[in-house]
Amino acid sequence: MHVFLETERLIFRRFTENDADALFALYDDPAVMKYLNGGRPADRTEIVELDLPAFLGYYERFPGYGFWAAIEKSSGDFLGWFHFRPRPEDPADEPELGYRLHQAAWGKGYGTEGSAALLAMGFTELGVRRVRAFTMTVNQASRRVMEKLGMTFVRTYFEEFPEHERAPGAEQGEVEYAITREEWSAAAAADHSAQR
Repeated sequence: MHVFLETERLIFRRFTENDADALFALYDDPAVMKYLNGGRPADRTEIVELDLPAFLGYYERFPGYGFWAAIEKSSGDFLGWFHFRPRPEDPADEPELGYRLHQAAWGKGYGTEGSAALLAMGFTELGVRRVRAFTMTVNQASRRVMEKLGMTFVRTYFEEFPEHERAPGAEQGEVEYAITREEWSAAAAADHSAQR
């Protein structure tokens, strides 16, 4: 197993071509996909032919960036994935942070734990200047994670996302949050002082 990053409870590893079934199970859960495509059934062919090759391609093109399988240390279970990579239209030092987790992993702090580790790595090892995250306006759980990470609300925006058409609350648009290296460093220093 190619371990990329470890946290207290999680191991992030590279995806392999053998992960199609794990991704299918994640994407085929209507609750997981509620704010992404309205909970439509997953298409295994799309996962095998499009999603996995895209995930695997990141490891060669962008060292340190990509999509990472999140494994629970205590059980060895696949919990979902985290991504940390610039969108095609963004500068290389402004990656997007995101994740998709099984329902069994919800409400346990894994989203915050994994995301915090990626932020720390990005700002201390990868030369990242600013990190952005996006979700639907109505996705309060994801917005709370972004706020716990110290990210601040940037804007509400409306774009045509055909896959979001059936998602509840789509008419309220999307939100963007962000944090800069300076903001992250100041928060980290304040946390360190508070723990003394």
